[in-house]
Amino acid sequence: MRFVIALMRHETNTFSPIPTPLSAFSRGSSTGAPLYGDDAARACQGTNSAAAAFMDLVRAQGDEFVMPLMANAVPSGVVTREAFESMSATIIEAVRAGCDAVMLDLHGAMVAEGLADAEGELLARIRAAAPGIPIAVSLDFHANFSAALVDNATVIAGYRTYPHVDVYETGARAARTLMAALRGEARPVMLWRTLPMLTHMLRQTPREQPMKDIMDRAIAAERDGEVLNVSVFGGFPLADIPHTGLTVLVVADGNQADRTSAGARLLDELCAAAWARRADFVFPLEPMEVSIARARAAQAGPVILVDHGDNCGAGGPTDEMTVLGEVLRQGLEDVVAGPYWDPAAVAILVAAGVGNTVTVDVGGKTDTPALGLKGKPLRLTGRVRCVTDGSYQVTGPMFTGMQLSLGRTAVLDVGGTLVVVCEQPQEPFDTGVFTHAGIDLSRRKYVLIKSRQHFRAGFEPIAKEIVLVAGPGVCSSDYSQFPFRNLRRPIYPLDEHTSMHAA
Repeated sequence: MRFVIALMRHETNTFSPIPTPLSAFSRGSSTGAPLYGDDAARACQGTNSAAAAFMDLVRAQGDEFVMPLMANAVPSGVVTREAFESMSATIIEAVRAGCDAVMLDLHGAMVAEGLADAEGELLARIRAAAPGIPIAVSLDFHANFSAALVDNATVIAGYRTYPHVDVYETGARAARTLMAALRGEARPVMLWRTLPMLTHMLRQTPREQPMKDIMDRAIAAERDGEVLNVSVFGGFPLADIPHTGLTVLVVADGNQADRTSAGARLLDELCAAAWARRADFVFPLEPMEVSIARARAAQAGPVILVDHGDNCGAGGPTDEMTVLGEVLRQGLEDVVAGPYWDPAAVAILVAAGVGNTVTVDVGGKTDTPALGLKGKPLRLTGRVRCVTDGSYQVTGPMFTGMQLSLGRTAVLDVGGTLVVVCEQPQEPFDTGVFTHAGIDLSRRKYVLIKSRQHFRAGFEPIAKEIVLVAGPGVCSSDYSQFPFRNLRRPIYPLDEHTSMHAA
């Protein structure tokens, strides 16, 4: 058999001021553009990605595949229509050339200009080009769902972890069910429901309650054969679209009436459990100054300070400097901070040269009109400690093996505090953002990063303590700051008297 395998991933923060053109889909590529054909397959091979699982399973069966596209972008603002049209056309052209099935490594929260559900549109176009073609889809835990997304897929499976360390396994789960369908051993039927809940991303992780035993129940149901697949999606709450919310999706076997009924009961059970805990999915905010003062009292490091209001992993520019400014004001010592996105500052530091002292305005180059935030640079004086090309390979458990780049990167030593400044934004889910520049994190008292949960993959093992810091930014957990206009209403917690069955 012949398969089309493609990777197209983007998590769209519709409030983010950072545009997302085609060139942004170069994560994992050194070309400044998406990868195509054999280059795409080589870049994915051996990585913790769903696409790698698809390829491995096809090869193990002795079948063949083509991989027309690997397009992966750091979360940011709305994707340009031109970018979406280019990527979708590349995939559809490969499908039209002939195949027995399609396997897609998608995110599930991509919003393009004029398209609230870009992945749903892609699947509808594939169906139009090849009616009846079986389609398996792997989705991020933060996917948002529309009817188009579900109706045009054969099977969907989602990550069960946050940080996302089971991406390969998610691809394998989706592919195994697709192969069973192709062999006539199963007839996948998808049952799903999106609850009117805006969960907080700091309360979503299946590692802890309130999500833990909900996800554990889903895992057990699939493992024990109650259903073919079951996934619980926390959803991406910073998308102002009608599809945002927590979703449960069950894949039952339509060949067995009792299994379909069991799938429907499981769907009801999981949705009821999530709704009953809706208040527990709200994250209580602590003032930034209080969090930093609490960290200052720590006896031993590394203490990981997590600025979660400006995280490029959720669409932030990572150039908001308020938290670093407060860390310096409160006198925390022995700090490494970053990486901060500021190509202009990098150019100044590179020109100054290693070993030289320079004064530079770092960050604050980006305004966020949707939230009424103005960029405020932080003026720093220090010695340029080193300059790198920013390239490193992920060695931690999240997206293991992927080659990433921060672009040119400079480290500025500001009185013992090391500030890492880069040309390309990257969430620090892997310690390589620092270690590639020769920084030994084990010898540092404080590590200040911009993240939410993904940092735990690489940084939790070295942390003596973790302090969450609610800095300002487009990734804030204070939903009252966001001018939502397109959500389905009512929705909890914006509308407290929301019913589970709200339209």
